[in-house]
Amino acid sequence: MKRQKRTTIYDIAEKLNLAASSVSRALSNSDKINAETKALVLKTAAEMNYQQNAMASNLRKGSNPTIGVVVPRINQYFFSNIIAGLEEVTFNKGYNLVICQSNESHEREVEVVNTLINQNVSGIVISIAAETGSSDHLQQVLDRNIQLIQFDRVVEELETFKVLNDNYKASYAAVTHLIEQGYRRIALLEGPQELHIFRERKEGYIAALKAHGFPVLEELMYANAWTQELGAQATYKLLEMASPPDAIFASTSDFAALGVLEVATGKGIRIPEALGICGYSNEPFTEITSPSITTIDQFSIEMGKTIGNLHFQELVNSGMVIKKTVNIRPKLIVRKSSQRV
Repeated sequence: MKRQKRTTIYDIAEKLNLAASSVSRALSNSDKINAETKALVLKTAAEMNYQQNAMASNLRKGSNPTIGVVVPRINQYFFSNIIAGLEEVTFNKGYNLVICQSNESHEREVEVVNTLINQNVSGIVISIAAETGSSDHLQQVLDRNIQLIQFDRVVEELETFKVLNDNYKASYAAVTHLIEQGYRRIALLEGPQELHIFRERKEGYIAALKAHGFPVLEELMYANAWTQELGAQATYKLLEMASPPDAIFASTSDFAALGVLEVATGKGIRIPEALGICGYSNEPFTEITSPSITTIDQFSIEMGKTIGNLHFQELVNSGMVIKKTVNIRPKLIVRKSSQRV
């Protein structure tokens, strides 16, 4: 079936023998066009099924009630909840969201940010990709006077609003819980240390061990194990040690924790008796695995709402709000994978 050509103001102008500028003014209810001409243009536009191109109109006006959101992965519960919380606020304000995914690629992140800049969005909300690179594209957002709000993974030196979790305290609480359950060799699955969130989680892990008199052993810290597959690979290697860990804290994600659970179950290791497991993010599947997985709730819906409120707070105050960081403290959710006592 042949697609019907979209009607433009030029088509209406040609039919009525008017200038395109006159049609545009009539559709915009300009005082420079008389009532009779306006009525004729509106009637003809309806007959020709004309639909205004909102984006083009906003670009001409120099405004666009749209916020661009750039996340590493859309299919993760944390990021999808951020978007849901943000959308709840923006929808009530008559704003739209454009959702973009960097897929953990810096190059792709730069590309989508530049696209959003060119669309003249009202603001950009971003959690940066794991692949490190220059922050020039984000500085360009600020240079164009487009509001920039960073969350979760941020470029620390950029002066923007930042909405963060207290990753240090969350990790400290998780490791303390494992120690209180009687675990003594607690391994850490860590993420890329270029990202501050994973540095903070590692610092919390180390601090909890030291506070309880436990040695900090490099052999129990496994780098860049943040997907289900990488979590599984790390677990195979950790469990092959002469003195394997009796607990694994997947500080990167619940997907990594799921990889731990699958490998341990496949090896016939009893959980939580012989191996304790703790993840991070409170993905929905953590409640229904067998056993259910202890994890950390980041209150992502609330984070999304906070981001939306910060955007409109700055608009209301005409940019006079001092840039600041909002910290939201996560909560440890204890489930069967670590309940040994």
